[in-house]
Order: sequence, then structure tokens, then C-alpha cells
Amino acid sequence: MANLRFTAGMQRLVPFLGYHHFLMFFIAAGIILLSLLLAGCSSTSPGIPNIFLMSLYYQSYPPVFDPAQVDPGVTTAIANIVGQAQLEVRVGYFGICVNADGGSFLCSNNASSLASQVSVDQDPLNLIWVASTFKDSIVFPYLIIVAIVLAFICFILLATFPGWHEETDERGDERDVKPFPSRAVSQVALALIFIASIFVLVSVLWQHTASVGASTVAQDLGNGSVKSGVGTTAMILGWFGFAFFILVTIGLLLMILSISMLDRLTDD
Repeated sequence: MANLRFTAGMQRLVPFLGYHHFLMFFIAAGIILLSLLLAGCSSTSPGIPNIFLMSLYYQSYPPVFDPAQVDPGVTTAIANIVGQAQLEVRVGYFGICVNADGGSFLCSNNASSLASQVSVDQDPLNLIWVASTFKDSIVFPYLIIVAIVLAFICFILLATFPGWHEETDERGDERDVKPFPSRAVSQVALALIFIASIFVLVSVLWQHTASVGASTVAQDLGNGSVKSGVGTTAMILGWFGFAFFILVTIGLLLMILSISMLDRLTDD
């Protein structure tokens, strides 16, 4: 019985879903993904420490030797300094997470407070400080924040689009009609989501390039004792957020062009 009521409710709802409702869904999905990206490493909530831009951790492995190395033996000195350290540092847009002994993560936006909870033997090469420098000097989250704000305004504008409603025609028959949305509002919404998409694209490319470059340099400096990595989850969130915004941009552009074409055909 409950299934029948649900089915009947969906059948009444689906005809009144407009094209703009799907665009609003994509905007909401993009905003959620980008918000999760910004929240990475900001707290110890489940899953949040796994959203990071770059990770640095102590791990012993055969060092890489190259003729360009003036003093290849420095790897032995670094290995002696590192000792048995196994600390891992993860960096997000607004926070840093530290796992000093393989247990749970400690997360904070203040690197000094994290460093005060770690002994010298646990972080002999100051990876927490390196991660803090990366976050403060290289990471730039504000383009994504602006993009989220612009996308939200676009979401509000799409919510003002007229939906399906019943009207009575000249013969007294009721029929479902849906007026065209305002061209000016549509164009403003298109401009906002387009700018938001560009901002997200620049931020994600910046994020990817900076994370890969910094992790490579850090691992080379700690050759044989320090490993680094780039956060896959953060990359996925960023690129999928961009993809959703681009879908909305294309969808709005097609809608505006279609309405303009219909107007010209009607005038003719």
C-alpha cells in the first residue's frame, strides 16, 4: 500500500518537474562537493582527514641516486636523523591533520598547536612546518569560495523560473502551461555559473599543479626517508564540482538559444 502511494505521488510530481529543476540539482551537487573539498583536514569528523591536497610521511625506502647529486651520502645522514619516525601530515585548504604514531589523526588550522603535541623524535625534519608553509603560502581557497557564492546566487535565480501550472483556455478546458523564463534573469544566471566554472577550473588546476610540484620536491629532499602523495579524493571532488558547473552552463546556454530560436520562429 505504501509503495502504491509513493508511486502515485511520484507520478503527480514528475510532470511538474521543469528543466531548471535538473539544473538546480547539478548546482547543488557541485556546491556540496566543493564545500567538502574546502572542509578537508579541518576536523577529525569521519572522512574529513581523508580529503587532503598533499600528504607527507616518514617511510624508509631505497634512496634514488643520480649523477646530479653533489653529495649522495646525505641520504644516510637524513635516515639517521629520521630514525624510527612514522608521522604523517595531511594538508587541506583550511587545516592540517597529523598522525604521529599510526593511530588517529589530530586536525587543526593551527600548525603550532599540532607541533606542540608532537615530540622531536616523531617529526625530526619538521614536516608539520613544511605542510603549514604549503598551506599558508601556496594554497589559495578563495576562488572556490567565490565560485560557491556565485553558484548559489545562480541557484536562487533558477528557483524564480516559472513552473507548470493549470490555466483555463477559451473553451473552459484546463490545461498545464509553463511560461518561458525571463531572458534577462536567464542571461544573468548563465554569466554567474560561467564565471563560477572558470574560477573552479583555475583553482583545481592550481591545486593539482601545486600539490604535485610540492610533493615531488619534498620527497626528493627527504630522499630515502620521506614519502609524499597527492590527495585523490580532493582531486575527484574538485573536478566533479567543475563538471557539474559546466553541465549547468551548457544547459542554460542551450535553453537560452532554444527560447531565442522559438521566439524568432513565432515572430516569423
